[in-house]
Amino acid sequence: MAVRHHLIRVGPGAVWDVLADGHRYAEWVVGTAESHPARGQWPRTGAAIRYEIRLGPLRLDNETVVRHCEEGSRLELEAHAGVLGTARIAIELRPWGEHCLVIVDEHPLRGAGGRLHNVGFEALIQLRHRTMLSRLAKLCEAEARTPGSGRRRPLGQVTVGSEADGAGHA
Repeated sequence: MAVRHHLIRVGPGAVWDVLADGHRYAEWVVGTAESHPARGQWPRTGAAIRYEIRLGPLRLDNETVVRHCEEGSRLELEAHAGVLGTARIAIELRPWGEHCLVIVDEHPLRGAGGRLHNVGFEALIQLRHRTMLSRLAKLCEAEARTPGSGRRRPLGQVTVGSEADGAGHA
């Protein structure tokens, strides 16, 4: 099980604001691009976002679903990665003085990822988390240094195929 933590030099509320904006998922999650709402109201339980993974010329559409949400402190996601299967990703925010300690715990649930999971795979997840948490920290800390720069956009209720679902507006 890949568990990693990172101290971000802003309060938990500022980190939550970034996590709670599904349009920003691609800004801090390694390997993703063009995130947008698919259904529900992110980050409420059952809501989903769609995003693209780009591997050279290859483009893969994937979805992440909120499985559990404790507003401001905990977000548990199930990331669907096509033939690779699914993974559980739990993100916990803890106040640490005036800062926020972010703890990420990820492990495969189903599919090839679960069957092929080993120490080498675990090391790759750790490297991915290091980069992901560094991106999240830079994003949150930069916004804290520039008042009024927060880009949070409420996603609202969306339905698949509606003009209001944000598709193409990532």
